[in-house]
Amino acid sequence: MGFDLESIIERCFAGTLLKASEVKDLCAMAESIMMEEENVVQVQGPVTVVGDLHGQFYDLLELFRVAGGCPDVSFVFLGDYVDRGLHSVETICLLLALKCRWPSRITLLRGNHETRQITKVYGFFREVSTKFDSQTLFEKVMRVFDALPLVAVVDNAVMCVHGGLSPYLQKLDQLWAIDRFHEPPADGIISDLMWSDPDSKLDGFRVSNRGAGFVFGASIVRKFLHRNSLRHILRAHQLCMSGYQVWLVPNFLVPFESRSCVIAGVLCAVEPNRCCLTTCYPPCGQHPITAIDAATRHPFFALTST
Repeated sequence: MGFDLESIIERCFAGTLLKASEVKDLCAMAESIMMEEENVVQVQGPVTVVGDLHGQFYDLLELFRVAGGCPDVSFVFLGDYVDRGLHSVETICLLLALKCRWPSRITLLRGNHETRQITKVYGFFREVSTKFDSQTLFEKVMRVFDALPLVAVVDNAVMCVHGGLSPYLQKLDQLWAIDRFHEPPADGIISDLMWSDPDSKLDGFRVSNRGAGFVFGASIVRKFLHRNSLRHILRAHQLCMSGYQVWLVPNFLVPFESRSCVIAGVLCAVEPNRCCLTTCYPPCGQHPITAIDAATRHPFFALTST
């Protein structure tokens, strides 16, 4: 495409704003790579899973400092790369550049903010227009967002998704037939994967107060895990003031029999053949938390950021 990817990565890490032509070329390359990816991406552990970034570019740099960088470390990002923060352009450009350079080492999933409707309200559209004075560039990025996969599965046991579960999704196999390459509809499986939330006090599904998606309880989690031969689900999407949170069980540092739980944090590591969250990295100033091996249990984890 006539541009130096290594130079782009170096400048992205330095926080240098790329030229509009470079961003367009980067988007075209990233889109072509993700167009070849399935709706459900199979990932081999060990892998580090990351929650919402929301334009916090310098937090992303700190994340790489703490966890290590590509290609030494494999990553799954759970979506919501843009909006709210002041550096959404720099954040998404760095992630796309890394995806283009090491496509098998970084998986980018779609969150509810990777849509035209949401980005025009929460800041990304305005940021692109201000920094580049180009609406066509915004649409180039949106085409990349349309190509983002919906789910990743680590070692056939850990499901990674931005939001949550759907009453219309019984088996992950249903996702193979879905056309994801467009702006998500207001309802249905794609919308639910990006918008739904767990609730420890609920049994079953109810319509979400967010205006999209559902709220679901522990019984839904247990049935979904059993039906799909999964051990855990890692998700993002919700605010956690302490950086991580436990739902549906009192403490994730204990083995769980067959109970279901949700753990939320900024960053976690999943080890191969153990199928468990091994380390949760809370906000700066707090020590990482190491979880007891739960490879034979059936917990449900969630991952998000403040």
